[in-house]
Amino acid sequence: MADLIIDRAQSSDVPAITLIHNEAITYTVASWFDEPRSEAEVARWIDDRVRAGHPFLVARLDGQTVGFTSYGQFRPYPGYRHTAELSIFVDAAYRRQGVGRRLIEALVEHARQAGMHSIVAGIEASNEPSLELHRRLGFVEVGRLPEVGRKFQRWLTLVFMQKML
Repeated sequence: MADLIIDRAQSSDVPAITLIHNEAITYTVASWFDEPRSEAEVARWIDDRVRAGHPFLVARLDGQTVGFTSYGQFRPYPGYRHTAELSIFVDAAYRRQGVGRRLIEALVEHARQAGMHSIVAGIEASNEPSLELHRRLGFVEVGRLPEVGRKFQRWLTLVFMQKML
């Protein structure tokens, strides 16, 4: 993955971001949306994050967008302004090849430079590859919320992982 480039998302990335996210929505518990999102919804999501001063990064390989990550404020109250919550998604064909690691490393560095104190990830308990990736990058499990979500006719458990910056 030496040719992998991490960059800020552009409007030209919206179709690929939409496809990657919708694949996760449709087939995995990595995203708890029930229905696929439109390109217009994804474009608004990116714009909202960027207008709030948060990054929205993509991974490109040979000009193709193969993953993305972003963070927003953990909760919408002033006391949480120094804690970010990340989102990360990688195209199914590129998972477990270092794309996620590179994206999270870049996002953590942005959070540090932005003065964040900690960064949190909410991961479904059965998503062992994501849990392991975050562990390897210095995140530690700080809590579990059993059966707080539902998708694919089953209850989902949310694991919170945190990295102090």
